[in-house]
Amino acid sequence: MTISSSLNAGVAGLASNASRLAAISDNIANSATHGYKRVETDFQSMVMATKGGVYSAGGVRSDTQRLIDQSGSLVATTNATDLAVRGRGFIPVARSTDVGAENGTPQMFLTTTGSFRTDADGYLRTESGLVLLGWPALADGSIPTYPRDTADGLEPVQINVNQFSGEPTTRMTLGVNLPATETYEGSSGDPLELSVEYYDNLGRSENIGISFIPQVPAAGAGTSNEWTVQLTDTATSGVIIGEYQLTFDDSRISGGTLSAVTTVSGGAYDITSGTLTVNVAGGPIEIAIGRPGESDGLTQLSDSFAPLNISKDGSPVGNMTSVEVDEAGGVFAFFDTGITRSIYQVPLVDLPNPNGMVALDKQTYMPSPESGSYFLWNAGDGPTGDVVSFALEESSTDVASELTDMIQTQRAYSSNAKVIQTVDEMLQETTNIKR
Repeated sequence: MTISSSLNAGVAGLASNASRLAAISDNIANSATHGYKRVETDFQSMVMATKGGVYSAGGVRSDTQRLIDQSGSLVATTNATDLAVRGRGFIPVARSTDVGAENGTPQMFLTTTGSFRTDADGYLRTESGLVLLGWPALADGSIPTYPRDTADGLEPVQINVNQFSGEPTTRMTLGVNLPATETYEGSSGDPLELSVEYYDNLGRSENIGISFIPQVPAAGAGTSNEWTVQLTDTATSGVIIGEYQLTFDDSRISGGTLSAVTTVSGGAYDITSGTLTVNVAGGPIEIAIGRPGESDGLTQLSDSFAPLNISKDGSPVGNMTSVEVDEAGGVFAFFDTGITRSIYQVPLVDLPNPNGMVALDKQTYMPSPESGSYFLWNAGDGPTGDVVSFALEESSTDVASELTDMIQTQRAYSSNAKVIQTVDEMLQETTNIKR
């Protein structure tokens, strides 16, 4: 009985060390595989009951575990959509076959890194067929509220590289100096003209015409320090979209700054923000002219008419030039006009026990009951790390350590084989007793 248990223990040792060697072989074979998580083998002794002073060998059993929560180092690349997770969390992906089938929401898998590039359909996918998933942004670039405990809101990230985009002008700033001498008695009273370009809702260029008309006082009245401002829109020729009366301060402390603004027509002047709103053909535009007593907008100084600071938002129609992902997981499209538009948000998925997930091929994992319920976070929120673009995660395998383990495994395997050989010789001796 004791000899038989020794034989069984030797056989168990061979099987356990063969299993460890298989794990080591897999680790070494994937030492250059981006995102690979090494497999670790643990041994557990099997203790049998001992009776009457006779010991029975129980042998050994091996268990393997993939250390999914163990990260490899990050290596820099030249592709903006090479992504890696720095810290805790996983990137949601789907298989390209599921995306191509278009059978509803594709199955979500998890990974920690991937070299994503646009395919023929514009999807960001890896060479191994993994498609990046994210929440689509609205037309204004905002991300709606999606459920965080399910993958139902996630969609394959699809980039239209031939996309055009323009942004309408909604705000402009007028920093203009009006000549104080034009409001003196005896001045000509000729209007001073200014044209400011804006972009309509279709990306077309239009102009707001601004006429500054000085109020010339009667003889003997000195100076008025007052102007009438009329605004017109080239999209609706001949129509005055706003008219305002401006009064400037001539005191020693605040001389040359706005004193009061009176609305004749158009949107009311907001004294708190120093803005007025006019309606062009495509909608309202907020124009900042400055607050009373401040010199950052319209002023009346000296004898020169000088547009000092005129700025506006919006842009004409432009072509998409590139796509990048920021550290918070936001996917942004860049256009040759200088504008940037948010198009997707890639969340990071976190689980209580990452090592409990089911490991699949292509360095992907699937949540399981052992891993716990997952939650979708914005990168950098909660326990998650951030997303690093222009980077890939290297394999977590340490080749030197694996080779050392291989030597130990080889020695252990040889020793267990020697045990079996010895037991065989002892059984042979037992058989020879009869002779």
